[in-house]
Amino acid sequence: MRSRAAIVREMGGAWSVEEFDLDPPRAGEVLVQMAAAGLCHSDDHIRNGFMAPPGAPRGRPPTIGGHEGSGVVLEVGPGVTGLAPGDHVVTSFVAVCGRCRWCASGMEYLCDKGAGVLIPGMPTDGTFRHHTLDGHDLGHTSKIGAFAERTVVAADSLVKIDPDIPLVPAALLACAVPTGYGSSARRGQVRGGDTVVVIGAGGIGTAAVQGARINGATTIVAVDLLENKRKSSTGFGATHTAASAGDAVGLVRELTRGVMADCVVVAPSDITGDDLRDALALTRKGGTCVLTGMAPAGPLPVQLDIQDLVLMNKTLCGTVFGSCNPRSEIPLLASMYTSGQLLLDEMITTRYRLDDINTAFDDLLGGALVRGVIDFGIAPTT
Repeated sequence: MRSRAAIVREMGGAWSVEEFDLDPPRAGEVLVQMAAAGLCHSDDHIRNGFMAPPGAPRGRPPTIGGHEGSGVVLEVGPGVTGLAPGDHVVTSFVAVCGRCRWCASGMEYLCDKGAGVLIPGMPTDGTFRHHTLDGHDLGHTSKIGAFAERTVVAADSLVKIDPDIPLVPAALLACAVPTGYGSSARRGQVRGGDTVVVIGAGGIGTAAVQGARINGATTIVAVDLLENKRKSSTGFGATHTAASAGDAVGLVRELTRGVMADCVVVAPSDITGDDLRDALALTRKGGTCVLTGMAPAGPLPVQLDIQDLVLMNKTLCGTVFGSCNPRSEIPLLASMYTSGQLLLDEMITTRYRLDDINTAFDDLLGGALVRGVIDFGIAPTT
């Protein structure tokens, strides 16, 4: 069948919205009509070769973009259970096999199958379902390809949600919200009365602010260079704001009477060594510093005060998908949205048509968005 998608044909190039050929789903796969796709900096990182699997060339154009999405199941391939045509689903860029050591240990976010997210081809058999009109294989970002009107995805990369949940805001449950929420609630283990600092108040940072609020933090400092993001963060639970981590040090010291933050979430689109240094300065004795943003592949120069890290018993850790288990956490977060605890609609700054995707990324990279969403127009607007 034919479908349309936003495709990057050369590293660092503009998105090209064009038709492509899509094969039907094979064993373990699902055909999905996309309802919405969130705009994430990771999509731009992949477009520019910033992210690549170890030992692989940086980027593999042509590639369909997008990994954060929601949609409706149109067809299931042989052997697929638990999903049927008409089901509403959210994508998970971490595929979950349910059988490897990590899934069996309750750490689905480290699934062995999900670890191959940047390797081209279907996770089911390594071949391709997406092709250019002249017969060349098309990659699809994170094994999802959410910037396509229709896409074929492994069943392991989909999570069923309640059909009463609006599909457009539900797209944020695919990446930004669990990654940010989990950075605070799961990896950072925020508890009642805690002081939390979130560095970077975009989509993931805003979700981290909400995770801190929902889990009882009483002081939440959102740090961002952009005034519009600092201002918006207060609507999601930030009690204080600062323009830089350096500015936040004095503020947090005053707020905590010198104790500093229980948890610091580092969520800019591109983590630098300076970010890491400043974040640890904001972290109290025995506190936790969570690295949630992305950095280029390979070594990165970082200057650490090792003595401070050791003697102050601080924890420095990374996280993928917010250390959330997709199959349990996405429905849980959806229920928080339904109850009014978790704000999703308010996170969407602008909705775009697929044909406007280059404008959308200009807005994203210009700092105008908390979260932008490609709305494919199949879901009700209210």
